[in-house]
Amino acid sequence: MSLTPEQLEQWERDGYLALPDFLSQDEVQKLLGRTHELLDAFDPASHPLTAFKTGRQDGEHVGDDYFLNSGDKIRYFLEPSALSEAKDGEPPKLLYPPARSINKIGHGLLADPVFREVTTSDKVKDVARSLQGNIKEPRVLQTMIICKQPRIGGVELTPVPCHNDSTFLYTDPPSAIGCWIALEDCTPENGCLAKVHTRFVRSPNGGTEFEPVPGVEKGEEDWDKMDGWKEVPVKAGTAVLIHGSVMHRSPPNPSEKTRMIYTFHMIDGAEGIKYDEKNWLQPGPEGFHALLA
Repeated sequence: MSLTPEQLEQWERDGYLALPDFLSQDEVQKLLGRTHELLDAFDPASHPLTAFKTGRQDGEHVGDDYFLNSGDKIRYFLEPSALSEAKDGEPPKLLYPPARSINKIGHGLLADPVFREVTTSDKVKDVARSLQGNIKEPRVLQTMIICKQPRIGGVELTPVPCHNDSTFLYTDPPSAIGCWIALEDCTPENGCLAKVHTRFVRSPNGGTEFEPVPGVEKGEEDWDKMDGWKEVPVKAGTAVLIHGSVMHRSPPNPSEKTRMIYTFHMIDGAEGIKYDEKNWLQPGPEGFHALLA
């Protein structure tokens, strides 16, 4: 599915591009069915109860080994609001059924044959070839399902802030591109997709932290309160390409419906482009998957 000249023009102008019917409904149902199998397989008894947080306040971001070493593994991360507070030395407990407590499953879904088949399909490769003006040798990384659970999805006090992907997957020069695929209809009601001053990095003291980006001082702009955010409701099967420099976010899901999506990212692996060693996600022994090799 090569991009048309009109689509490429929109991509260059807007930094994002929605591709309706990128996946057939059969492909959508296959991925959605596999998603529910993975959710049902979650066993909290064998899990460190790692919640996914990326708030900027001290202690409000995930930083354990379960998270940091997840780049080539299939791991589960919980909604913070699905966990009770740890008290009197007792660990937190789930407040909801296990399958409904998951924020996301990642970050190495290429290990799953169902998700690998779609991610490495000819249609994805054709899109990547169309974008070779931006990314010459695409490498796939950070493959994950984001669940946005009913009523609790993203409702915690420190949600993932509006961000651009290049600050989470930083290369020099920047090269990140996201591919965000709706597995269910995404609406304003259930949290559809709608210059950052920090990067999300590995802390030298362990865990993760945000650090300033040179030349963009903290507090210069409050992106979450800015006017002009445009909601992008899409039907199941739509793929949304997002340039690494484009600010984006999604609101909480107070509805009774789930909002399941699958997303992966690409960076340029061409000679002369450096993947930063401080990035929170680091490659496993086999490196990041070369999509067009």
